[in-house]
Amino acid sequence: MEESIRKLIQKEIKAISNIPVDFSFELAVNKIRNKVHSSGQRGKVVMSGMGKAGQIALNISTTLCSTGTPSVYLHPSEAQHGDLGILQKNDILILLSNSGKTREILELIELAKNLYSDITIISITGKVNSPLANKSDIVLHTGNAEEICPLGLTPTISTTLMTVIGDILVVELMK
Repeated sequence: MEESIRKLIQKEIKAISNIPVDFSFELAVNKIRNKVHSSGQRGKVVMSGMGKAGQIALNISTTLCSTGTPSVYLHPSEAQHGDLGILQKNDILILLSNSGKTREILELIELAKNLYSDITIISITGKVNSPLANKSDIVLHTGNAEEICPLGLTPTISTTLMTVIGDILVVELMK
């Protein structure tokens, strides 16, 4: 069993090492700084995701708050039933979906754009050619690594990669 566990750890390490690092990280950090931390803007980061990605979005949101960046988690289904009112002018919407085609997330974009047509959408996704990526202003790509569960379905590596990208944003915003 030890050998099996070490192999799984190595797969996770490899996936993290293969996160595409490009200018999109700098764009995302600068956009958050401008909308949230610049005087007069008073925006916040609104995080959302469905299922396991939603749990990661909640984690990133609470970490942002604990380090001085105002943030809330918005459940995409609850947004459709009244919670969309949490969105305000100058907010940034960061959406997590490994597939980039989660129905509730795509519907959230439409609802948010109806309120604020110029709202900034940042996505954290495994698919750069997905509907989510196509509707985003900035795409933070996880690298689309394969899940480590035997069926290749359970969110394992994808949630790790989303967490790491969230941590990167948090730390870069603290500088």
